[in-house]
Amino acid sequence: MKIVIVNHSDVRGGASVVSHRLMKALQAEGADVKMLVCHKGGTDPGVVTAAPHWRCRIPFLAEHLDIFARNGHKRSTLFKVSTARYGLPLDRHPLVMEADAVLLNWVNQGMLSLKSIQRMSDAGKRIVWTMHDMWNFTGICHHAERCNGYLKECGHCHYGSNAGKDAHDFSHAVWREKRDFYSHSRISFVAVSNWLAGLARRSSLLGDADISVIPNAFPIEDYAAPPRYSRRDLALPDDKPLVVMGAARLDDPIKDLPAAIQSLNVLAEHGVNAHAVFYGNNRSPELFESLRLPYTWTGPIGDPERVRSLMHHASAVLSSSVYETLPGTLIEGQAAGAVPVSFGNSGQTDIIDHLSTGYMARYGDVRDLGEGLVWALTKPHDRDFLTDTVRRRFSARTVAGRYLELIGS
Repeated sequence: MKIVIVNHSDVRGGASVVSHRLMKALQAEGADVKMLVCHKGGTDPGVVTAAPHWRCRIPFLAEHLDIFARNGHKRSTLFKVSTARYGLPLDRHPLVMEADAVLLNWVNQGMLSLKSIQRMSDAGKRIVWTMHDMWNFTGICHHAERCNGYLKECGHCHYGSNAGKDAHDFSHAVWREKRDFYSHSRISFVAVSNWLAGLARRSSLLGDADISVIPNAFPIEDYAAPPRYSRRDLALPDDKPLVVMGAARLDDPIKDLPAAIQSLNVLAEHGVNAHAVFYGNNRSPELFESLRLPYTWTGPIGDPERVRSLMHHASAVLSSSVYETLPGTLIEGQAAGAVPVSFGNSGQTDIIDHLSTGYMARYGDVRDLGEGLVWALTKPHDRDFLTDTVRRRFSARTVAGRYLELIGS
């Protein structure tokens, strides 16, 4: 069986990284797998560029010009929605035509249109679509946040210029297009967490769909291995427990960096002599000014070995996100033996067993999140037990086996 994984990129963003890991995991199990992307940033020969850069830009620009015209010319929300009205004709790409199964991942921002996917389905391809956010079951948004429109038919969308005026606005129009598309296509959906699957099963679009829960694959053994870099190599103190928080953008409102800082200040109140480490982009470094602990902000880390070493030296890994489909930093930290501490409101519930393999604070309660850090840093924890727990759930071999079983069913 030939399999092609389709994703916007092989390295840009969390969905790209885990999609590439899935390809490697499936290959390790003997599957004939290639990955088709718009933007190739790595050197893996199994990753193939779908079209020249200029050709990929055409549907990308067409979609965003359409959105910009319909959202009241608001740049702030331009990339928070997608329509799949424009895309590359990948149903005619040789890798897709030769494939027995097509694994769609994050294919938005002008990579694939619903029409192209429909043609793949009509050609008899086995299609499995992995959901990394809510887009598949909303009208246009990737995360509905506090909006429940996806439970009905979407409309009155705050991302559209007709918000509050017309039930048949932009989001409702795309919702109808998705409804018609799903009714004529044969697709199996995968949610990367039980939380995301639960939302999808409640939605108006995917309430009756075939949805499996398969987590992302993680290189558990790489994180469990001894670190390549010492604390001195990483310019970190030798005499303090480390709390690590990482994100592509620390200042993304979804990551809620202010909540993380407030929770870290609880450690200072308890007299816990810890050191905080942040990695990732941050356009608002002034947010660190209220932190009462010593800290290091590394900026983005491009070397995976440095991230693995950092997690190995950490006592706890922190997430204060408003929501996460399946927070990879918690899994990576736990694989290295660090205790995950997070709010218990979304995909974290698939990772943390409260007061056993980590601490899940009450949602929005930053003091409770801080008490979780106190617990993580002052109580003894079995690092091997933490690693073994995520190995059973998220190892590449386990995840690949579940995908192969689904594809063959």
